Amino acid sequence: MNTLKTCWYWLAVWFCRVICTILFRLRIDGKENIPKKGAFVLISNHQSFLDPVFCGIHLKRQLYFLARDTLFKNRFFGRLLASVHATPVKRGQADLGAMRKVISRLKEGFGICLFPEGTRTQDGMVSPFKPGFGLLCRRGNAAVIPVIIDGAFECWPRGRKIFTLGSRIVIRYDKAITAEEVKKTSDKELAEKLTERLQQMQNQCRTEQGKEPYCY
Repeated sequence: MNTLKTCWYWLAVWFCRVICTILFRLRIDGKENIPKKGAFVLISNHQSFLDPVFCGIHLKRQLYFLARDTLFKNRFFGRLLASVHATPVKRGQADLGAMRKVISRLKEGFGICLFPEGTRTQDGMVSPFKPGFGLLCRRGNAAVIPVIIDGAFECWPRGRKIFTLGSRIVIRYDKAITAEEVKKTSDKELAEKLTERLQQMQNQCRTEQGKEPYCY
């Protein structure tokens, strides 16, 4: 990979980490579950626009992301997104070009961050995952790490123009599902298994903070 691009990525990560530390009360759990080498896929719930930042800024591994193609219409913002490893994907259809790029990155041993709900939550709860990501994981021979984000919905829900300063945000990485296990599991089974796992993680996280758990 281009050395300049790599340096820029880590500079951007450092900058975002500093800003988020100033603006929010962050708690990060389970970083030891991120593999030190080899391909992996973070499967996370989607609570706010800030979720990709929250997922990546405390990791020592480079992450790649998928972002809806409309975000790239602004030339400056599109270039900025691309510079921090975001790939545009067309919503509502099978974007084979984007899928090939993701699989290529996984085969190179990088990490990918995906939000299989497909859109930000309306109520803070974890919605059933769309099953297409299983194919990417198998083709890329990647381990899967479940990630729960809690507090980002209260911080910046849909419909609000700006986030709330000082919000408590928890990001928790769970134990990995190995690439071998993923290969033995169908797309539907994997999506259902991870949906249930993240719902359990979310309620455990909320209970620990004294919040009311969701009724799933």
